[in-house]
Amino acid sequence: MNQSFTDAGLVLASSSPRRAALLRQIGVNFTVHPANIDETHYPNETPEDYVQRLALGKARAVAQQMTETNLPILGADTAVVLDNKIFSKPVDKSAAIATLRALSGRSHRVLSAIAVVAEGHTELRLSETSVRFRTLKEQEYERYWSTGEPQGKAGAYAIQGLGAVFVEGITGSYSGAVGLPLMQTFELLERFNIASWNAR
Repeated sequence: MNQSFTDAGLVLASSSPRRAALLRQIGVNFTVHPANIDETHYPNETPEDYVQRLALGKARAVAQQMTETNLPILGADTAVVLDNKIFSKPVDKSAAIATLRALSGRSHRVLSAIAVVAEGHTELRLSETSVRFRTLKEQEYERYWSTGEPQGKAGAYAIQGLGAVFVEGITGSYSGAVGLPLMQTFELLERFNIASWNAR
């Protein structure tokens, strides 16, 4: 971490437009290079270990691909957890509706891990947010699915989108529930001398 990366920024190992928007929100210069790794959940692996392993795995995968860059690589992963079960991105309509039924009227956890890799040095951070859903009406499941928003979203909803109308309360990091906890991200940016609050 001796070299300053202040002007150059970082590489975001994610194709998520939500994470990109959050980095822009705090004025970080970055380029995007999505990671492609196996996201299989290991037997007996805790949700916390799972999201941290994937965040680090994404950062390391991109670092191996971009051997010519000396920029820090930022990887991130987010999981929706209820009763210690991970609710991943739904594979189809029935999976999305089943997930929303499980979350209805209950509080669940959103775990977001971030990792930065640069010149062999690695740092990890983990954020946990509690989100409580109101009890959903039967017709809302089909209606929400028809919007297309549940597709590709952990837990089959987007708190920053239409899914916000399901949320009765939140404790913790809102940005973490979106997919990139900004307080923890800022801590890592400072650790690696990466500027934020740049003019936009």
